[in-house]
Amino acid sequence: MGQLSAAEGLLARLAALDSCACSDALDQLGLVGVAPGLRPLTVARRVTGRVSTVALGPAGSPGPAVRHLGTAAIEAAHPGDVIVVAAGGRVDAAGWGGVLSLAATLRGVSGVIVDGACRDVDESAALDLPVYALAAVPATARGRQVEVGWDVPVQVAGVAVAPGDLVVADGSGVVFVPASHAAGVVAAAERIAAREAAMTSRLRAGEPASAVLSADYEDMLTARKDGP
Repeated sequence: MGQLSAAEGLLARLAALDSCACSDALDQLGLVGVAPGLRPLTVARRVTGRVSTVALGPAGSPGPAVRHLGTAAIEAAHPGDVIVVAAGGRVDAAGWGGVLSLAATLRGVSGVIVDGACRDVDESAALDLPVYALAAVPATARGRQVEVGWDVPVQVAGVAVAPGDLVVADGSGVVFVPASHAAGVVAAAERIAAREAAMTSRLRAGEPASAVLSADYEDMLTARKDGP
């Protein structure tokens, strides 16, 4: 129970952070997690949560018993999970659609990220489900791509992503946080966010931008353990 509470506490802290603070924290710690090119296509809402992965491949690829892509991940999802579909950047066929969005919403999934294309964008928006992808396309996955695995390590826009990693996605983009470094990344992001908040207060108090930004901004990624 204690471990579960700690994990929930970490997710709550992550929910208070944006993708930029988390990206800066990864830079500070020498880690990779920014997945370029992914953008929100449905509702403009920040998404944070624990990752559940789906791997896609071309039609005819060897894989599990025949089932619709994404369904196993949806049925295994816990409320608040984020389903991440690794489609290898493919944008000529959708790796996610509206019926999947409905099923995911009913399971309490907080968002979907597709390294490829999705369709039925209007349906997903009506369901208030945030979907991040490279593009939208009407073309179905049928006869084009299939699920080749789920709950497995994947690559998303060049970033290694594993089940149980954390993710934050917002208007600036998508950032994955390795589970093994999550506590350190969140703590570093909180310190960076606090420093930025202090800079904002100084600007609003009338200090010149040159005075506030020139020194503090340039050393923002310097590791500091003693507070903001």
